[in-house]
Amino acid sequence: MLNTLRQYGQEHIISYYHTLDTAGKAKLEQQLSGMDLSVLEGLEHRAEEERGSFMPLGALTIDEIRSREKLFMVQGLNALQNGKVGAVLLAGGQGTRLGLDGPKGTLNVGITRELYLFECLVQNLLQVVRRCGSWVPLYVMTSEKNNADTIAFFQEHKYFGYDGSQVRFFVQEMAPCTDFSGKMMLEAPGTVCSSPNGNGGWFSSMVRAGLLEDLKSRGVEWLNVFAVDNVLQQIADPCFIGATITSGCESGAKVVAKADPDERVGVLCLEDGKPSIVEYYEMTEEMRTLREPGGRLSYNYGVILNYLFRVEKLEKIMHQQMPVHMVKKKIPYMNEAGEQIKPDEPNGYKFETLVLDMIHMQDSCLSYEVKRNREFAPIKNATGVDSLESARELLRFNGVSL
Repeated sequence: MLNTLRQYGQEHIISYYHTLDTAGKAKLEQQLSGMDLSVLEGLEHRAEEERGSFMPLGALTIDEIRSREKLFMVQGLNALQNGKVGAVLLAGGQGTRLGLDGPKGTLNVGITRELYLFECLVQNLLQVVRRCGSWVPLYVMTSEKNNADTIAFFQEHKYFGYDGSQVRFFVQEMAPCTDFSGKMMLEAPGTVCSSPNGNGGWFSSMVRAGLLEDLKSRGVEWLNVFAVDNVLQQIADPCFIGATITSGCESGAKVVAKADPDERVGVLCLEDGKPSIVEYYEMTEEMRTLREPGGRLSYNYGVILNYLFRVEKLEKIMHQQMPVHMVKKKIPYMNEAGEQIKPDEPNGYKFETLVLDMIHMQDSCLSYEVKRNREFAPIKNATGVDSLESARELLRFNGVSL
């Protein structure tokens, strides 16, 4: 433990170690051993790293998919029936912004009946299970804060009809918080200030939880990763899986055509010849408004956080350092006098890795277009755009009784 802290210049974090009792020492050691300290390497690159040279990337369009649907379905159903596909639900977030004191997936989207976000997603996956006649292993990433509540919720609702033996829960790794000088902070004498390391840490968290062995024993070759907050998310979609396998690409990404040039979505493109995602705030005016001869936006396809990755490739890139995003936050901490401080202004950094950065670590990615009103209903806000309100409208449109 001390050697690792010394490697990152963080020895001060155990200055109270000698004052702790046996249980306190064990707790601190356990916290540090389970923490992703590699994110601290991001401190050495504080200046914004220059992005590469961007080029537009088209997509396998809805019309093209329809014309080859039978072929894709045969390939995808074959992969599913042979147990080659697993699903990973990223569910570490809390529902705070939605006025919910609990995991975001426990949000009730129903009006006259109870219909939970987790339930909607599981029911979507069950449709595939019924169609292919085989269970799809489901891996649910939680956080330290919501792990117990999430597991209890699934158990209480009998996994919403899913086979509980096919569901595995694992906890997202935590990352330390630092002050602006790069020093880790203490919450209490035996507790380091920490926060989840971002959704880009999902595979390393699976490996740490011992689930790589589970994947290999089941013969899983592909993982479909998806976000909890999109209530229309189509998971383990056989046509998407079949199209990605047929294309020969290492990965696949579901995308929707942008609603307008200024829509706040990340866009799948090429960066220095490799697949990448450029965030809306990184795009120049020229990139946002550039159009193809037929009038379509050149940077037209926004990602919806539904990706397909090859397990073999994930293993190869697992030890590569992903880009670390440093976010200024208000972090409660204990000062040198032992006083608890709750800052009014941002006083330090939280560190995050993002799943979208994993796309640029792939040699190829199939851009697969889906219908927005059939597969994209994110719930990020209480009202307005991308809200519970708008998601309910789209659920009704898709024939779901609320």
